[in-house]
Amino acid sequence: MKHFVFILYLLLTALLSQAADQFQITVAPDSSGDFTSVQAAINSAKSFPPQQIEIFIKNGTYYEKVKIPAWNPNITLRGESKEKTIITYDDYFDKINLGRNSTFYTYTLMVDANDCVIENLTIKNTSGPVGQAIALHVEADRCIFKNVNIIGHQDALYAAGENCRQYFTNCYIEGTTDFIFGAATALFENCTIMSKSNSYITAASTTQNIEFGFVFYQCSFEADSNTTNVYLGRPWRKHAKTVIIECYLGSHINPEGWKIWSNSEKPETTYYAEYKNHGPGSKTDQRVKWSNQLSKVEYKKYKKSSILW
Repeated sequence: MKHFVFILYLLLTALLSQAADQFQITVAPDSSGDFTSVQAAINSAKSFPPQQIEIFIKNGTYYEKVKIPAWNPNITLRGESKEKTIITYDDYFDKINLGRNSTFYTYTLMVDANDCVIENLTIKNTSGPVGQAIALHVEADRCIFKNVNIIGHQDALYAAGENCRQYFTNCYIEGTTDFIFGAATALFENCTIMSKSNSYITAASTTQNIEFGFVFYQCSFEADSNTTNVYLGRPWRKHAKTVIIECYLGSHINPEGWKIWSNSEKPETTYYAEYKNHGPGSKTDQRVKWSNQLSKVEYKKYKKSSILW
């Protein structure tokens, strides 16, 4: 009887250990973890798990195209270090060559699942200045990005999903043209926004009944030494919304601030606004007439809890 109880104990211990292990996965390029590729680790994760699954990614450069599909919510990708844990790929519009919508297939990392957390790593599209080339494509709700480098050129970050809410904090986002674009409600807090060419930073495509769109709070808008004439945004769709609050705006920001997409379009349906920004690019006396300066009353509605969840 004692022998039977002991065997039963061992079986139960093994089962409990196995159950615990499926929520902790390690990726390492030297085969010291459970997997050597990020995608393989995601593929191994339980669909619709009852709790967060943490995939810890050790330092290394992972040259792979990664997707977190909709049936894998509650995934956390946590890098060992922001600068040395790198997921990189090099797809771009002409390379994909799937017609007019090729942009959306160019991602290095795509998050299509709700309630995911990405932190402490770098996501790159290294194809260079060759047109549309997404580094990070997010089309999911309640996703959080902490201490992440997002690096590309044109269309580096696609924050998508009409009813999706996304939070970026302490991130570094680098690009050239329209390098933060999409229809999501996205809050960027304490992020560095680095422009690498004379172009446009945001291209929101907010839909008509969405209250917020893109909101930047206490971010730093910077540029390299060759970049001197950058617009804060232009509307990819006519109800675009972008608001910049208490941010540093460098001298590279064009005094007009905002631009329409083409001369045939009217800006009346867009909502572009600022509040108490500082720095050489923050002067508002030459801003386009159809942009806004928030009042104190209007500013109060831009609370994190109101914008997100």
